[in-house]
Amino acid sequence: MRPLLGCSWGCCLLLLLSLEAQGGPDYPSAVPEQVHLSYPGEPGCMTVTWTTWAPARSEVQFGTQGSGPLPLRAQGVASAFVDGGILRRKLYIHRVTLRRLLPGVQYVYRCGSAQGWSRRFRFRALKNGVHWSPRLAVFGDLGADNPKALPRLRRDTQQGMYDAILHVGDFAYNMDQDNGRVGDRFMRVIEPVAANLPYMTCPGNHEQRYNFSNYKARFSMPGDNEGLWYSWDIGPAHIISFSTEVYFFLHYGHHLVQEQFRWLERDLQKANANRVARPWIITMGHRPMYCSNADLDDCTRHESKVRKGLRGKLYGLEDLFHKYGVDLELWAHEHSYERLWPIYNYQVFNGSRETPYTNPRGPVHIITGSAGCEERLTPFSIFPRPWSALRVKEYGYTRLHILNGTHIHIQQVSDDQDGKIVDDVWVVRPLLDRMMYR
Repeated sequence: MRPLLGCSWGCCLLLLLSLEAQGGPDYPSAVPEQVHLSYPGEPGCMTVTWTTWAPARSEVQFGTQGSGPLPLRAQGVASAFVDGGILRRKLYIHRVTLRRLLPGVQYVYRCGSAQGWSRRFRFRALKNGVHWSPRLAVFGDLGADNPKALPRLRRDTQQGMYDAILHVGDFAYNMDQDNGRVGDRFMRVIEPVAANLPYMTCPGNHEQRYNFSNYKARFSMPGDNEGLWYSWDIGPAHIISFSTEVYFFLHYGHHLVQEQFRWLERDLQKANANRVARPWIITMGHRPMYCSNADLDDCTRHESKVRKGLRGKLYGLEDLFHKYGVDLELWAHEHSYERLWPIYNYQVFNGSRETPYTNPRGPVHIITGSAGCEERLTPFSIFPRPWSALRVKEYGYTRLHILNGTHIHIQQVSDDQDGKIVDDVWVVRPLLDRMMYR
């Protein structure tokens, strides 16, 4: 390679290092990448988020026709994000919220500016109201390396099987690694799914570096807590996303545990007041309060922090969720799939022997953390726990169909068995007296 005119070899080397530190592989580019969607919690809206390596305007062009001009325009904002690694790599996160979308209508869009545009993507605006049947894909613990479930999830997305994605913590492994480059690679890997469906998240333990800064910067979740906790409505369900990590990374402050707990109680009170309209209350948090895995994680302890709280008595979530009649609790962290019998305080509360999930007398827990990452699968203990209904040590993900106000259909897809359904169960609860377990 010949040096640039008027530039010594040393000068050129410093220039290349400087450009790499800024983020782009060759030079700071304003062409969008890492495009993904999220639902901001407002009917008729969708937020588009993307990354550039140079400052640029934030615009989305969209329309309902598959080809030809995109007649609609929306403007947004960009903010600089500096990764906490030694290179202090800078990238620009762009956010644009599309409004007045027609419910259930498919839109085509591209994002960027005159300095560069993304390719075209498609999404379907969420339907309004409660009288429809959302279909969700649910999983956690998906990495940039060994993302086993991703090709099948991509095919499912292309076939229009889902209305939204719930990613229950742990991304990339880790987004901060290699000065944030692993996070960049992960966001590119998930783009075929996340740019076509609202990709809703909660933080996991692998996001904790630099005060969860990569997680907070890269995703655009509803609410004013940078995605650490928030809630939103979809069809007949109210979904609550929260952080289990506040119980473990206490150097960020005990006040976060208290703040989240108080927010959760207020949100659950409001959700119960609206339960006639939206009967289902579903939570998603990364670390489970129960599990049957053969490791030393918190969920293997009888008095787990998530279940019982700090010092075994402060801000525990099991009593709170039981008090407000939470129907379904979604977890990940363990790299396996496990379904529990309806449970409270280590006691099984099946609806009946024949139909345990019909009118259950306790919340139903699903642990789905086997989407695929470099840490591989997690084994189970030799002797199953009496409250564990099913355990699957295979790569895969969960399908959640909220059919109506009384019926939810849960299926586990095994990627190891070429998409075979290895778990299939219905949760049925009556419309009346949903707040209380009897």
